[in-house]
Amino acid sequence: MEKIWIRSYPAGVPAEIDYTRYRSLVQLMDEAFTQYASRKAYACMGKFITYAEVDSLSKQLGAWLQSQGLQRGARVAIMMPNVLQYPIALAAVLRAGYIVVNVNPLYTPRELEHQLNDSGAEAIIILENFAHTLEKVIARTHVKTVVLASMGEMLGAAKGLLVNFVVRNVKKMVPDFSLPNAVRFSTALREGASMRLQPVSLGHDDIAFLQYTGGTTGLSKGAMLSHRNVIANLLQNEAWLQPAMDKPPKVDSLVFVCALPLYHIFALTVCCLMGTRVGGMNILIPNPRDIPGLVKELSKHRFNMLPAVNTLYNALLNHPDFAKLDFSSLKLCNGGGMAVQKAVNDRWRAVTGKSIIEGYGLSETAPVATANPADADEFTGTIGLPIPSTDIAILDDDGNELPLGQAGEIAIRGPQVMEGYWEKPEETARVMTREGYFRSGDIGVMDEHGYVSIVDRKKDMVLVSGFNVYPNEVEGIVAMHPGVLECAVVGVPDEQTGEAVKLFVVKRDTSLTAEQIMEFCQSQLTAYKRPKQIEFRSELPKTNVGKILRRELRDSVT
Repeated sequence: MEKIWIRSYPAGVPAEIDYTRYRSLVQLMDEAFTQYASRKAYACMGKFITYAEVDSLSKQLGAWLQSQGLQRGARVAIMMPNVLQYPIALAAVLRAGYIVVNVNPLYTPRELEHQLNDSGAEAIIILENFAHTLEKVIARTHVKTVVLASMGEMLGAAKGLLVNFVVRNVKKMVPDFSLPNAVRFSTALREGASMRLQPVSLGHDDIAFLQYTGGTTGLSKGAMLSHRNVIANLLQNEAWLQPAMDKPPKVDSLVFVCALPLYHIFALTVCCLMGTRVGGMNILIPNPRDIPGLVKELSKHRFNMLPAVNTLYNALLNHPDFAKLDFSSLKLCNGGGMAVQKAVNDRWRAVTGKSIIEGYGLSETAPVATANPADADEFTGTIGLPIPSTDIAILDDDGNELPLGQAGEIAIRGPQVMEGYWEKPEETARVMTREGYFRSGDIGVMDEHGYVSIVDRKKDMVLVSGFNVYPNEVEGIVAMHPGVLECAVVGVPDEQTGEAVKLFVVKRDTSLTAEQIMEFCQSQLTAYKRPKQIEFRSELPKTNVGKILRRELRDSVT
């Protein structure tokens, strides 16, 4: 198909990017560390570190890792929330010639064991708060090197001691553990200071990350993201965001709010690595679920970029102090990970003056594949246009391309598309077409201007008497009711219609009734799309990124 979407690009956005300008992410980092040496790179819990400090500390840690006998291409797991040690560890692992395996710190022992064994990780850098989980499984893995970080150790001597005391003894956030051969993060840095990091020649085809995905839909798989994949997506995003960056007021050094977890591909690329590329500063938020703490932290900064998921935007809007913040420097709010609801966007724009710019991507695409124009003022309700150097095709079940306006599976081709799933050639073959497209598993439609709308994931679709019901549509309508805080839709078995729509609701207004919701839906949705069952809950299950787990809701009723 002709790339019709390019005609809809904002002025100045190129159709293609040149990812060959960097041989590897390490070259990109080295350039940033030199060019922006004196700039603040990260802020966390009141402590700032500069690019020069990230440069020096990551060399020390990288040299220490090399001294442990790890060979080029070894997998090193990082299991930490958003703390200062994370970006240091990330740079150290890549500069030492290894592959980063990002691990969710809240994994159960079973999930951790699977990921460590599947990746073949030989080392792990972990916050001590989660060391008890590692202790339970380490004997059944290949992990030989353990580096233990603590919440306080990067915050300066006095503050660090106080933070560690509170975390360990007052809040009891560090359960007892025994890892007798573990080395403290600060010890590894100190020992690495007397060593020399041995440079490793890396190229486009070398794997940079094993980014695990599919945990919410099945057994987790490691998407192999090469240095090419991630460099390409950084440069694609940079080109796409330029129209918003060019709008006044001019900002010399961008400030990113990094509330999404860095182990997740969204924050990893859009916050951490994009920040490095442009010499910006990331405000690291260790616990984004602490909304009062997040709002308090935001009150201390003039921030420019706020990437988030719909649930986080919604939670911020519902905090009484959020509207009092200074939004005069805010340039861009990126929405991803799940559908942005119009009701949330409209409230967000009323409070901040900015629309949420929705985009779309997956771990397998490093992650961004489509996005709405960064300088857009209106909420489109779509996931936007394919970004530079990206092709989107809408395929039927047999892999044939469908005409514009017809719904089918969204397939993505571009330099950001993964190399495949780690040691799973059959799984890789299942999602890659002969033409090099990655089959996303998401159902979408493209209009005549190249804008793509997601209808839903294949497996989340509800079939009511032969009619397709897409949960996103119903959720988007219900979310507009002023008494609804959050909602989710799943399909449940039904004797009459095969499946029926079940709606889960968290109330904003405690007096809200099921009858009121039913009445509201009656005016908005055709009969087969309306919820047949409504269940009120105090909260909905979510991933650490804030994506609502429909599978868990479905499992709770079947």
